[in-house]
Amino acid sequence: MNKIEIFINGQSCYATEGTTILQAARENNIDIPTLCYLKEINEIGACRICVVEVEGVKNLVTACVYPIREGMKIVTNSQRVFDSRKLTLELILSTHERKCLSCIRSGNCELQKLCKEFNVDDEDYYNGENNQWEFDDSAVHMVRNDNKCILCKRCVAACDKCQAVAVIGANDRGFNTHIGSAYELGLGDVACISCGQCIVVCPTGAIHEKDQTAEVWQALADPEKYVVVQTAPSIRVTLGEAFGMPIGTNVEGKMVASLRRLGFDKVFDTNVAADFTIIEEANEFIERVNNNGPFPLFTSCSPGWVKYCESYHPEMIPNLSSCKSPQQMFGALTKTWYAEKMGIDPEKIFVVGIMPCTAKKFEVTREDEAAAGFPDVDVALTTRELARMIDKAGIQFAYLEDEAFDNPLGEATGAGYIFGASGGVMEAALRTAVERLVGEQAAPLEFNEVRGMAGIKEATYRINGQDINIAVTSGISNAKRLLEEKIIPGEKTYHFVEVMGCPGGCINGGGQPVQPASVRNFVDLQGLRAAALYTEDQKKTLRRSHESPVVQRLYAEYLGEPGSLKAHHLLHTSYQERLEVQ
Repeated sequence: MNKIEIFINGQSCYATEGTTILQAARENNIDIPTLCYLKEINEIGACRICVVEVEGVKNLVTACVYPIREGMKIVTNSQRVFDSRKLTLELILSTHERKCLSCIRSGNCELQKLCKEFNVDDEDYYNGENNQWEFDDSAVHMVRNDNKCILCKRCVAACDKCQAVAVIGANDRGFNTHIGSAYELGLGDVACISCGQCIVVCPTGAIHEKDQTAEVWQALADPEKYVVVQTAPSIRVTLGEAFGMPIGTNVEGKMVASLRRLGFDKVFDTNVAADFTIIEEANEFIERVNNNGPFPLFTSCSPGWVKYCESYHPEMIPNLSSCKSPQQMFGALTKTWYAEKMGIDPEKIFVVGIMPCTAKKFEVTREDEAAAGFPDVDVALTTRELARMIDKAGIQFAYLEDEAFDNPLGEATGAGYIFGASGGVMEAALRTAVERLVGEQAAPLEFNEVRGMAGIKEATYRINGQDINIAVTSGISNAKRLLEEKIIPGEKTYHFVEVMGCPGGCINGGGQPVQPASVRNFVDLQGLRAAALYTEDQKKTLRRSHESPVVQRLYAEYLGEPGSLKAHHLLHTSYQERLEVQ
């Protein structure tokens, strides 16, 4: 696109024509603070933190929505601008619950950071009447406290535009405006899919995951419990961000070391269970190909997507793979095969999942997820909760020496690693399914067409004389578009469809470290995290799930063939139609 000359703070600059002042400033390495702005989904100019001066314009303008023009003269750092921003912050604080010391976001709060920068202290600004909103902890996965809400509406935009469920919005008007659900129902009483995308975009502590670290500390302190922890594929490339490391840093070794120091009896890798998921899912896909359907087969690893399907498109439930997610498969294998091998009473095994996804907290409560007669997984913690445990224990994460996962459930193939990125489940499944259909010599190892962060990706592969159409989508709004515009009307027949509930996949899950808008808007957060997973895949000697010695061993001595009755009992589940308002 064309570049035009503008002037920022008296300096000549060049910026992309058609962009806003905010974007143009960023192109020239100048940060303008924001609170409400989220690129492409919440460009509403509501908070007025980003105001700047423009020559020839009487009033201050909001940089996030004001377009640039040739020769425009902009001032971002005048006293008038500073005074306006400070006044806005004081007004926000006048209705804000200022319990910062105990707030879950203290130290990582965008409001707190701006108040520090503009010397806004904790005084009683503009005393007067204030609303007191009820605490909403009705949902399994999260808590909402409107007393800390600043009405930026980022959460509303994420729920509507990214996830297409729109179960929250602005209720009432004027001074009584607040974020809530229809009829003031709690989130646990509406068709929230538990994805947590509202949490990772919130600039304050108004919404956060339901913290379950106390349950894990209690289990670790119980001498009768054998506490096992598993870590999802994406955690190793995001956890470091909570300790100031660059985005995309792989901290697998330090993560394992920290978990051992927290006191877990075994530290295992969910990637191993991802390999089992691929074996079962690929087998299911091959059965459908051989039996001519029903198509498409939808992946079932994302509990947010599964809950969306059950709530909004129950007619597609027969198309969902019956495979449990890797988290749940891991728990099932730990409390059956591993318990038998080690001679441990499965009732005493306490399985903790470290997950990128708040919907995993809902998933552990689902029916038909108890292969040993006990819940497959006892607690699912987010990446953020693990980081808080590490901090509380006084572990100096950055200085830990790398350690390896425990065996036998600690060695996975490269296919397990890429599960964390959009397209990874599809590619991993194709590596196994295509080889079984056409033979080892003809099967490719990499399927680059399904990689990348595009919302919808499509490809067609010629396999044994048949065209196999596949699609990959992430973010429920994209999944909805694929369903309602192509699949349900019959515009195109897909044989295999990967759906991840969060945009970009698990690397951008609702349980991942919260990055400020300045990062989310201008840094390729998803791409950097995904690249780290693909790098690990390339390093592995074994890159197809069926090549895993652990997988081969368990099928040979315990599960039998893929899709066997025992495999179905342990590794598969069922679904149910859910009412939109329960």
